[in-house]
Amino acid sequence: MEIRADLAAAQARAWQLMGQPGTWWTGAERVAIAAETRHSRSCALCTARRAVVSPAMVAGDHDSLNQLPGTAIEAIHRIVADPGRIGETWFRTLGAAGLSDEHYVELVAIVAVTVTVDTFRAAAGLEPWTLPPVQPGDPTRHRPRKLTEGIAWVPVLLPDDRSPEDPDLYLDSQVPRPRGAANIHLALSLVPDAMTHWWDLDEPMYLNAAQMANYLVQHRAISNAQIEMVAARVAALNQCTY
Repeated sequence: MEIRADLAAAQARAWQLMGQPGTWWTGAERVAIAAETRHSRSCALCTARRAVVSPAMVAGDHDSLNQLPGTAIEAIHRIVADPGRIGETWFRTLGAAGLSDEHYVELVAIVAVTVTVDTFRAAAGLEPWTLPPVQPGDPTRHRPRKLTEGIAWVPVLLPDDRSPEDPDLYLDSQVPRPRGAANIHLALSLVPDAMTHWWDLDEPMYLNAAQMANYLVQHRAISNAQIEMVAARVAALNQCTY
């Protein structure tokens, strides 16, 4: 199968970034999150929880690699196995148990990149990549100066509140035009580097801002209507409420 050069490059870049120190997790911890993401697909507890009305009805321990704190393991398994039933009460229990909002947001980005790349390669009939090498160094622990509460479960960074030391997470990586500040952009903005890690992969896999603004032109091998049909069907199967 022929794969577009920009798409292959974006996936390779996102994959290698997982091994580098992030904002709140080390390189080793980030690779461990990716490894746990893969491992979670065979978890018996997750399988049992998906079969009942509420995941809270089934207690037990996750089948885990035990390389991360329990809160991170719980977050990874629920995000991978049962994202359609994640609720704020569950999220708040993670915070009360020690998983900070910042750690959670970066974890979400790593899980999303791992699932995206693995799913793409499986669909294309390609072998999964080995996990990237761990790069030494400490997390930057950069937290934006001005954050807004109340829009989401976690604080968000609005475009007008971005300071010079924040990455320009609202600028399109492919073309010099603003991305805007839709909820999908804001979702990971508490950790700007996590947002760009995910979004710089998302755009080549879907459409960038310039292509979306010129929607009457067909930008991919399938039509825009076919793209949206596939996206809507996958979202329905995954119980995505977005």
